Amino acid sequence: MEQQGGDSRRITIHGPADFEGMRKAGRLAALTLDMIAEHVRPGVTTGEIDQLCHDFMVAHGAVPATLGYRGYTKSSCTSVNHVVCHGIPGDRVLADGDIVNIDVTAILDGWYGDTSRMFVAGTPSTKARLLMDVTYEAMMKGIAAIKPGATLGDIGHAIQVLVERHRFSVVRDFCGHGIGRHFHAPPNVLHFGRPGEGPKLRAGMFFTVEPMVNAGRPEVKILDDGWTAVTRDRSLSAQFEHMIGVTETGVEIFTLSPAGLHRPYTAG
Repeated sequence: MEQQGGDSRRITIHGPADFEGMRKAGRLAALTLDMIAEHVRPGVTTGEIDQLCHDFMVAHGAVPATLGYRGYTKSSCTSVNHVVCHGIPGDRVLADGDIVNIDVTAILDGWYGDTSRMFVAGTPSTKARLLMDVTYEAMMKGIAAIKPGATLGDIGHAIQVLVERHRFSVVRDFCGHGIGRHFHAPPNVLHFGRPGEGPKLRAGMFFTVEPMVNAGRPEVKILDDGWTAVTRDRSLSAQFEHMIGVTETGVEIFTLSPAGLHRPYTAG
């Protein structure tokens, strides 16, 4: 491995063996979300979802990265309706029409596999479905902009343009991040921006692309638990997350669903 940059924002450049480690960790994280899809339905609690995710990761030789991370006490994040991210699983019972982002990170052989998807309990509203569709497409547009020589600003710009075309808003308070043998590392990956701005991408960079999109305004607030972020205007929020590696020719997505369960309403 080598390091890029001469300041505190040093970005690790990974070799071929590292790609293989990330493929395995990313696949397990994706398999965890494939497993949970059929369990997301009205009447289930977010705590039950979390326990299933925990048991699945542990049974496959992994450690849930969020469990004990900076005092966090659960193995996943479950963000329902107007919760933007970092929703804490518990006694919340899902109702028909609820949308929920489930975010898991599995540590497998020292590598971190981080991904999230939107799921629906029952039947979503028309607006909720559109919001989820736009968020998914925005993530994929951002990923499509990744190649050596492109910039982080190119990714953010691609996401922002698509989101705002649909009159939704990109959350500014949270971003994607470098990943590998550490949960969070440089660079920060903003989901808005201008083409050509920011660090240039090089083969061997690993990071997440995880736009959070609000149906209303972009502002969020953190609840008293210190984790849960919600929309200030209580509008719906959606998020998808993939973990990628920059290759010599473009990009590899480490967290594609092995079962093809990419979109929320095909999940179960």
